[in-house]
Amino acid sequence: MNGIKIALRTLHHGERHLIGDLTTLAERHRTEHEVHHVATDVAAWSEEHLRRLADTAPHYDLDLSGPPEDSPDGILATLRKKASEAVGRRPEPGLLLLHDLRDVHLAAAHNSLHWEMLAQAAQAAKDPRLLALASACHPQTLRQMRWTNTMIKNLSPQILTSL
Repeated sequence: MNGIKIALRTLHHGERHLIGDLTTLAERHRTEHEVHHVATDVAAWSEEHLRRLADTAPHYDLDLSGPPEDSPDGILATLRKKASEAVGRRPEPGLLLLHDLRDVHLAAAHNSLHWEMLAQAAQAAKDPRLLALASACHPQTLRQMRWTNTMIKNLSPQILTSL
């Protein structure tokens, strides 16, 4: 398997992972309305990245069209909802929120590095399809990182000094 295929697979896996982290963040912190709604919105960007990756993959003899690892419907959604309700009553939900924001930030940073590597490979290979893919998706990943970073900056002082 060549490097471009590896990068496409890695990004596909990474975007799925990021969707899971964002969904967990949104569900666990349902009572934090800004976090819940923005996390849901930016998860849609990663879902779009998955679709674009799956559409591009056949041009490189790769199939990334499989079903998502975790469907938002069914028992897992119910468990997430119950967990978010329980967390809302615990004394340390702020620490959990910071932990979850950190996890999302690190997952987005992981993907950002791989989008950058794919863009560099696309330029080296003079591949306009891959360059267009990376150019469309990478800026949204950077925005996901900026959002989590801003939330961590804004929430850390109050949460960490009130313990």
